[in-house]
Amino acid sequence: MTELFRCSATELARLMRNKVVSPVDVIKSHLARIEQVNPILNAITDFQADRALKQARHAEKKIMMKDSVGRLQGVPLTIKSSIEVEGFRCECGTKIRKGIVAQRDATVVSSLKDAGAIILGTTNVPEFLMAYESDNYLYGRTNNPWNLDYTAGGSSGGEAAAIASGCSAGGYGSDGGGSVRIPAHFTGICGLKPTPGVIPRTGHWPACLGPSAFLGLIGPMARTVEDVRLLLEVAAGVEYHDPSATPVEMHPPSEKELRTVKIGWFSDDETHPVTPETSLAIENVAKVLKKQGFAIEQIKLTGIEQASKLWWILFGVVAATALKPITAGREDELHPLSQTLIATEEETKQMSYESFLDAWVNRDRLRAKLLGQMEEYRVLICPASSIPAFRHGERSWHLSGQQVHYPEPFVYSQIFNLLGNPCAVVPAGRSSEGLPIGVQVVGRPFEDEMTLSIASVIEQALGGSAMPPEKFLTSLV
Repeated sequence: MTELFRCSATELARLMRNKVVSPVDVIKSHLARIEQVNPILNAITDFQADRALKQARHAEKKIMMKDSVGRLQGVPLTIKSSIEVEGFRCECGTKIRKGIVAQRDATVVSSLKDAGAIILGTTNVPEFLMAYESDNYLYGRTNNPWNLDYTAGGSSGGEAAAIASGCSAGGYGSDGGGSVRIPAHFTGICGLKPTPGVIPRTGHWPACLGPSAFLGLIGPMARTVEDVRLLLEVAAGVEYHDPSATPVEMHPPSEKELRTVKIGWFSDDETHPVTPETSLAIENVAKVLKKQGFAIEQIKLTGIEQASKLWWILFGVVAATALKPITAGREDELHPLSQTLIATEEETKQMSYESFLDAWVNRDRLRAKLLGQMEEYRVLICPASSIPAFRHGERSWHLSGQQVHYPEPFVYSQIFNLLGNPCAVVPAGRSSEGLPIGVQVVGRPFEDEMTLSIASVIEQALGGSAMPPEKFLTSLV
């Protein structure tokens, strides 16, 4: 029991409920793990050991007294630093918000605490969440526990690294263009971008309003699909301060319903190439699902290039406009990385009311087209990214005879923020460097549980996530 940090959230909850282990021992194990590996990973930027131990003692008392015990009683979690956790810094990786401490809990955090979870701390991000690499002037860069020379991704990179290395049993990130799924893919864990409205976003900075009401989501991350489902079910529900919140009942499909699902798969769209190992992972998943008895066919998904351009208008150009009054006069304090997903001044000047409205209308047309295709193929299997984790600062890659430049490899995640589908990422392979490769499972809107059920089938067939080999972890000490 000395390595309780290796247990899943679901397993820890069961062990504590059955009094096999104590919440205090669980928290001590995770705090020791943080002390061991976080100084080099730089995943958690604000944590309070005394506070966590106090909450663990309270959880232990509840269990011993046979009080009402929550589904996450005593389970240690972390939260991305763009999501408010009362008493923890919520700086979003920028000097402009340096020292800001949350005065309340985000709705999702309140739900987790109501279920008995213990929040260990908040995790590192790129400035303003605007990069696929977590680095900023406040705390520096987060390293990938599989290889310190590589990034853990962004913008939920700190969260992914903390979970993958055993610093926490799970947690929550946010996703406007792959920010849950890319880090999960890079670090060999599982993550879900839910359907907009399923999980309340009140308490996220910046607020998920306007185009961000369908682009920006808060999503669970963990080492198993079972844990992701647990975190989803605990946090889902209507919260009336989120104008997009939608009442949806969470329940997994029956085995009979699951087996009637027709699945489409593609490894690329013939325009955005992927690494050979990425293509192989997708093809292997298709073979596994066919062997399991699923009706699965290779398909072509058209419109990805158009979707990417529309996403850039509604994400990059809107971000530039929204951040301008916040950063005015303090431009010299901004990290260069934060400019990589923000439109240039020239691009924002060229954006007219008519072109913005056209982008919004064309987004709806493209979404209707995809939903029409998904009448037949209820679930899609595709890449989360064209590449596995990249080296810190790397900005171009040679794929299938093409030179691909940042942020092009992440289009396969961006398009589903634009179109509003639930998407899960589950580990499915390794790169030639031994880095994790995840596949993306895409469902129809509000079929988040179906999406996770197919992800679970893949996980069980392929073995699921694994912590980085000990030779990497022990080298951190």
